[in-house]
Amino acid sequence: MPDQRRTIGFVCPACRNSVAAQRSLFSLSAGNLSLPCPCGKSSVLVDYTDNDRYRFSVPCASCGEQHSVSLSRRELTGHRLLGFSCPKTGIDSCYVGEEEAVFAALPRLEQTLDKQQERTRQEGAFLDESIMGEVLGEVRDIARRDGIACTCGSKRFSIRVHYSSVELVCGDCAGTLRIPAATIDDLTDLCAKPRLTIHGT
Repeated sequence: MPDQRRTIGFVCPACRNSVAAQRSLFSLSAGNLSLPCPCGKSSVLVDYTDNDRYRFSVPCASCGEQHSVSLSRRELTGHRLLGFSCPKTGIDSCYVGEEEAVFAALPRLEQTLDKQQERTRQEGAFLDESIMGEVLGEVRDIARRDGIACTCGSKRFSIRVHYSSVELVCGDCAGTLRIPAATIDDLTDLCAKPRLTIHGT
């Protein structure tokens, strides 16, 4: 049975500190839930909608805007870790999942944001050129071993390259798998995976 408690974590755009809190599925379903940063300048808002979905309003430390993400109950409880990525930069803005997985992901997000802050983004450039090249090479190696498939059964896919991530898109159902490509930890994690599974729609 899926864990009925979810941990939510994000990096505050104002003070740049990580914030994490655990909430029960019951409290998330109550609606109008706020998870603020102690600095008082940002918060994740969770609203439970009439069609049995959870709408997250997430502060983004990457672009400074607020993003909205909607999850079904199955999506919310059925994954060890979900990452909400910024549509502008591809950098994660929030995590929802098991406590251990969220706390492991937050330091890596801080590293990625530090890199972004240190460099001025140039058109067509990546957050880390070397890491991106290694990640793309590893994805190609996995593909050559026939190690990429979608949960819908298809093995056809395309690759979209973003500023700090790579996205695999199923050629049949358009399901996606986002692969972070910003830090050495991202590359190490990818190298430890013999297969990549795209989540079908």
